Amino acid sequence: MKAVITSGMGLRAPLIVGDVPRPRPSRHDLLVAVQASSVNPKDWKLNRNIAAVIPRLGGPLRTHLFGDDLSGVVVDKGAGVTDFEIGDEVYGMDMRLRTNACAEFAVIDQRRVAHKPVNLSHEQAAAVPLAAQTAVQAFRKTAVGDGTRLLIIGASGGVGTFAVQIGKALGAHVTGVCSHRNLDLVRQLGADAVIDYTAEDYLRRNDHFDVVFDATSHESPNTCASLLKPGGIFITTGGYAHAYLNVARSKLLPGKVKARLVIVESWRHDLETLTQWIEAGRVTPVIDSLYPMARLGDAYEHSKTGRARGKIVIRVNNEEPD
Repeated sequence: MKAVITSGMGLRAPLIVGDVPRPRPSRHDLLVAVQASSVNPKDWKLNRNIAAVIPRLGGPLRTHLFGDDLSGVVVDKGAGVTDFEIGDEVYGMDMRLRTNACAEFAVIDQRRVAHKPVNLSHEQAAAVPLAAQTAVQAFRKTAVGDGTRLLIIGASGGVGTFAVQIGKALGAHVTGVCSHRNLDLVRQLGADAVIDYTAEDYLRRNDHFDVVFDATSHESPNTCASLLKPGGIFITTGGYAHAYLNVARSKLLPGKVKARLVIVESWRHDLETLTQWIEAGRVTPVIDSLYPMARLGDAYEHSKTGRARGKIVIRVNNEEPD
């Protein structure tokens, strides 16, 4: 089958489409004919580097670890799979370095996927799993609900665009932080208020948010302290190492800000909740751009700029599976 692999060795080895063996599902796995995947920062921060160095450690030269999110069609399944049938359209991801979604076929555990929302294309559905579940799980950890005053930093990005909509679906009063060019987008997603970070230093505000969600992982409990009411909660994604250190430091030296870190996992019940919101029109993926699988390297470069509005999607296969 065709899959994205590295050409040569080293961290700057180019990505190409090559031939690799078609995977086989284990007892509780699905084999999915992948129609689309999407780009997350983890892909170029972690998976690309791992794929580049594994050959030096004696691993297979054709290692492919590219792509966590997938949307596609079930073409085979293990004997222990009970809730999916061949021909089902599914979406999901697996954060344990085994989705390999930038390939014609991928194996994924049945617990990590759900039936695709009927009102989404495969390209739209592929944008959902990692980013949207990050927001769902962050808001669960911070008990976001009716009346919560919620600030979202990075409201126009892949996670942020879902976070605005999911926050509203949970009943929160949502304020989004974004650049001037994205103000209208964030308003259209349902934000009650927006802050233009190019026009003011929002970190100098004295405010009373219940929860500050940093979808960029650049801020810290200390930099956001003035934004939170006493007892408020700061939560960040784990996109950069300093996010882990900042949260750990805040727990060792507790102050007025409670700090949390969200490390996303894919679970069917969270995907099914998202499906309900999506089919009800309460959550809609925002697609920044579409790239063919052969241009995955270009998609990574676009992601690295930090300027994508919503998700970057990879079109893997537009043909119906055999």
